[in-house]
Amino acid sequence: MTKPAPSLLPVRTAPAAGRQTVARRDPAASREALVGAAVAEFARKGFEGARVDEIAAGAGLNKQLVYHYFGSKQGLYLAALESVYMQIREKERRLSLGELEPREAMAQLVGFSFDYLLEHPEFISLLADENRNKGEHILGSDKLRRMHTPFRDMLEATLDNGVRSGVFRGDFDAVNVYISIAGISYFFFSNNHTLSAIFGRSLASRAALARRRRHVIEFTLNALRPEAG
Repeated sequence: MTKPAPSLLPVRTAPAAGRQTVARRDPAASREALVGAAVAEFARKGFEGARVDEIAAGAGLNKQLVYHYFGSKQGLYLAALESVYMQIREKERRLSLGELEPREAMAQLVGFSFDYLLEHPEFISLLADENRNKGEHILGSDKLRRMHTPFRDMLEATLDNGVRSGVFRGDFDAVNVYISIAGISYFFFSNNHTLSAIFGRSLASRAALARRRRHVIEFTLNALRPEAG
């Protein structure tokens, strides 16, 4: 059985079964309930360990609706992945980085990425599981690739503004910068329990989280600073 990645917060629970009657009358509500239940179940047990009947029960629906709306367990898993990615991309878009001074925009993005992972352990678990599956479900989703394009464009514009303003170096591309921003916080949360054990201190305390958040912002801004001429 595939094991989910460790997290600091409990994985979010599925929608209440009391919505069953409404969901049955409303296809959109049924799909939403199933996807919500799927996110929670796949985050807890991974693709291999999750069961369709348990996901349907968590949504308060008949499991035949999974096959009606999504075709298969794989189709539901992909819908769950698309859902969690859509949520983070939409929230990143709302940051309106183009309206901010470049260094402030980057600080906002890094801080947001840190906060989002803290608040959404299910996102970490799903990504870990999909990477164990070598990204095979994401590879089949044009929707996922398309939803990342606006974010990449926004980050590129922020970096370009910083270069023109003289506050960012010009030899970093947007994809590598994003991977570094995401990775520096993802590793901290996905390995928090083992890191805490190794270094003999809790890295999940409020004080430790605040220190780490400041660090990742300062670390990123220092890395982007132009080299002294």
